Amino acid sequence: MRARYGVPLAITAVGAAGLAYSAGFEARSFRLRRVTVPVLPPGAKPLRMLQVSDIHMVSGQRKKQRWLQSLAGLRPDFVVNTGDNLSDPEGVPEVLDALGPLMEFPGVYVFGSNDYYGPKPRNPARYLLEKVQGKHGLNGNPPVVGAVHNPWEELRDGFDAAGWLNLTNTRGNLKLPTADGFDLAFTGVDDPHIKRDRYAEVAGGPSATADFSIAVVHAPYLRALDAFTADAYPLILAGHTHGGQVCIPFYGALVTNCDLDTDRVKGLSTHTAGGHRSYLHVSAGCGANRYTPVRFACPPEATLLTLTPKV
Repeated sequence: MRARYGVPLAITAVGAAGLAYSAGFEARSFRLRRVTVPVLPPGAKPLRMLQVSDIHMVSGQRKKQRWLQSLAGLRPDFVVNTGDNLSDPEGVPEVLDALGPLMEFPGVYVFGSNDYYGPKPRNPARYLLEKVQGKHGLNGNPPVVGAVHNPWEELRDGFDAAGWLNLTNTRGNLKLPTADGFDLAFTGVDDPHIKRDRYAEVAGGPSATADFSIAVVHAPYLRALDAFTADAYPLILAGHTHGGQVCIPFYGALVTNCDLDTDRVKGLSTHTAGGHRSYLHVSAGCGANRYTPVRFACPPEATLLTLTPKV
């Protein structure tokens, strides 16, 4: 029996232990990451920006709600929400409750595909296959059929009522009371993962009158990054990748679920296009699809970015 079944049983046991760890512990081991980005004009006061992304709220996730609420204690100057708040059509009230304390601060948001559509059970191996085939989301794949529609309008109305700016293929400005009325301009596009981005509607580069401009998108597809960078935006913010979600220790992510390379799957990097270079920050997010509620070597996170003057 040992000769025939010992190794398979051991492999099964290790796999079960890994699954229990990644779903039962790491997926609930929320972290705050701190990053400094030297992008502001000379002489500007540093700004503290909190980025939250990929919450993927499922009804009943109380620990995640409490952790998100606690982030208000950081007292950021402003908040950027880079989408995929939902993984449950019933999750809108809990998202708004979890983000309620953060909505006391100035903020902006874009939506991701999971704000619009509910997830379906999916073989995780398909992400690797799509990477090999160069297919991601609706970019090269057939349109989604029979999708569950999430009540994203309720989410939008809640954010708007709190004064957060909707950056869906549009521009907007925030004046920060904590920074002597510093005027921040934002340009956003809807989610490239489902071909809702309309960059032509917002093209033209950073604001000529604001103190600083930031670009925002949910999924960091290269066409969006290229467009923002070629237009000379100094900073681009994105989410969507989950940091790879299931990573190999000492190696990193296997997939990004878009056409961004795995070296930039999360954290701060740069992007070059059209003779310009932009800083790019990709949040690994704090949730996961309800049908694959696991994380391995990639804990859920939010990021406090301190923007400082250029060196």
